[in-house]
Amino acid sequence: MGHTGSTTATRIVELELIRLRPPNAGRRADEGGGPVLVRVADGEGVGGWGEVPWASPDQWAALRSDFAPALVDHAWTRPTEVGSAWEHLPWDPVLAGALDAACWDLWSRQRGTPLAHALGGERTALTAGVTVPRTVNVETLITEVNRQVGAGFRRVRLEIAPGWDTEVVHAVRSRFPFLVLQADAGGRYTESDTDLEALRALDGLDLLAIEDPFAPEDLAAHTRAAAELRTPVALGRPLRSLADLDHAIEAEAGDAVNIDVARLGGLTPARRAIDLAVDAGWRVWCGSSAVTGVGRAATVALASLTGASLPVEMPGPGNRVRDLVTPPVRAHEGVVPIPLAESGLGHGVDRAAVAERTAEALLVNASGCRGLAPERKRR
Repeated sequence: MGHTGSTTATRIVELELIRLRPPNAGRRADEGGGPVLVRVADGEGVGGWGEVPWASPDQWAALRSDFAPALVDHAWTRPTEVGSAWEHLPWDPVLAGALDAACWDLWSRQRGTPLAHALGGERTALTAGVTVPRTVNVETLITEVNRQVGAGFRRVRLEIAPGWDTEVVHAVRSRFPFLVLQADAGGRYTESDTDLEALRALDGLDLLAIEDPFAPEDLAAHTRAAAELRTPVALGRPLRSLADLDHAIEAEAGDAVNIDVARLGGLTPARRAIDLAVDAGWRVWCGSSAVTGVGRAATVALASLTGASLPVEMPGPGNRVRDLVTPPVRAHEGVVPIPLAESGLGHGVDRAAVAERTAEALLVNASGCRGLAPERKRR
């Protein structure tokens, strides 16, 4: 099969599913899940990779029993058509997202094209942002923010919660008056008088955005906040599909959006979501729930689109977990290079590093599903 024609059909003949041991699961360790890498192959030596940031035992079972088999021998000419393989299955954006991204990687490798260009991206490098979680006290937080600023990050996203918000953000703003600051509320607030007072106080601290102040299902609360606050309200967690974004735009529930490949169901809907948001006048950044370089590389490719104008989310310095791709996907002095010299993701998967973290590996093809020996190496 030639790979240069845009109408050439591709068939996935096998999928490799690799369930990883989580390096730092924290409170999620007792859930019995973990990250998953997927590799799709076309039978002619070309493969593509995707990542499920976290799969529960039920999701792992659905991936190997339903989603992966549905893709085997499913014919498509462009990755935008891949989703029809599992449209009859209950919607699970993280599973669909990993397979969709893997097919985009495969398709761009078949054509010798960088994934960023295949998606329509035009940038050669990205400004990077980083998230700083809550710490034991404000001084510890200031020290951590200073470390990230020293590493070159241009935007810092602070996790906030009731009781850890106004004074904390004010302290950071006082120490770093010119730093681009953003607050991630994680859906932890309600419309109680105390919580609303805190959100109004944040409104005067020159924030880029306040992300997900209320529970994901409470879109009406976001609409009311967006109408009242001068600071843009950003949405991320409430959006699990393009339909969700359409509804949020119609409800005027925000002014900015965090586009996450896994949360929205893959690169195909994520690319469309950027266009929808920009057309509505919303600002866009590409966040990432990815835990490996496979997922982060897909995020970087997506963020190369001109509509994603805000800094892309990247891990900060000090992450001691060995990345699973080479070269690692990282920011350097606050800038993330877009790999344009190689096709696909532009990063090779480090099989030795993957093997060290593999809990279970399966091969799915037309014959069914079988386990793979941990030491098996594939391209």
